[in-house]
Amino acid sequence: MSERKVLNKYYPPDFDPSKIPKLKLPKDRQYVVRLMAPFNMRCKTCGEYIYKGKKFNARKETVQNELYMGLPIFRFYIKCTRCLAEITFKTDPENTDYAMEHGATRNFQAEKLIEEEEKRITQEREEEELNNPMKVLENRTKDSKMEMEVLENLQELKELNQRQAQVDFEGMIDRYRELERQEKEREKEEDERETKEMLDRALVKRLRDSDSDSGSEKEEESLQPNKSSTDKPTDILTTDRSTEAQGTSSGGVKRAKVESWERSVGTLGGRGALGSLVVRKKPAATINKPSPVTAAAAAAATATSQTDPKASTADSETASKPVTTQNGSSSLSLLGAYSDSDSNDSE
Repeated sequence: MSERKVLNKYYPPDFDPSKIPKLKLPKDRQYVVRLMAPFNMRCKTCGEYIYKGKKFNARKETVQNELYMGLPIFRFYIKCTRCLAEITFKTDPENTDYAMEHGATRNFQAEKLIEEEEKRITQEREEEELNNPMKVLENRTKDSKMEMEVLENLQELKELNQRQAQVDFEGMIDRYRELERQEKEREKEEDERETKEMLDRALVKRLRDSDSDSGSEKEEESLQPNKSSTDKPTDILTTDRSTEAQGTSSGGVKRAKVESWERSVGTLGGRGALGSLVVRKKPAATINKPSPVTAAAAAAATATSQTDPKASTADSETASKPVTTQNGSSSLSLLGAYSDSDSNDSE
């Protein structure tokens, strides 16, 4: 399969280019090209302005019987964007520009006219100096005189500006240094003020914290007035239990049974340092009701003691022995409780 984009063509061995027929095209044929307006112009028909850079689909042709140093000259046909009138212009290789030909006038040619006038004057002067040496000397003298006058005028303008200005450079430098010093002092004062404010805020905060700490310490001291300064953290394990034992013994109230773990470690429900953190629920006072068997035995013992002293002695020995009931409690302790309650009632 052949390539789509190839650079070399295949020419057979018997190829003869003279046998290729030539197209007979007219010399003044036209081509459609896309171009931009080379200069600003104004239509003569409607007065519409066409600015430089406007794009057109133009017709291009070669100007017949007109050459410049062997270079052909081309003519372009465009249409006005408003009235569709035909406008033509052609190339000007002599001036490297375009020349307006028909249908519009070229605008803003002042610079071009000045250049043409300067070129014409320079050309005339060269022609005069070519055949007249005295004219060359006169032109040189005139040029040097004009240059000296220009330099003198420039110096006068400089002196005039210096007299009118009267700029004191030393004063300007002194004022600038003074402003710079004032700015530095102002920045230093602002820094000192900000530092003082920060220190004041920190001091107030510390005073408030110390006041709150002292208040909390006073509250703790009011809650714990009996705590001495020499107490150790481990004293709570012994002092609370001893004080509690003394209070119960002095009051004459029976103290509850102390378990082994409470005896070794201590409790959190005491009145020590940890007493305010844990509130121990007080056990309700319970009265052990005697069982029917124990009550009947006590009544029989009472009746026997009243009739027979020997029997009462034997019964008392029997009653002194512990009797285990169904609920696992000791009958001796129950009898002791009843005797205590009777004595309290009699009192």
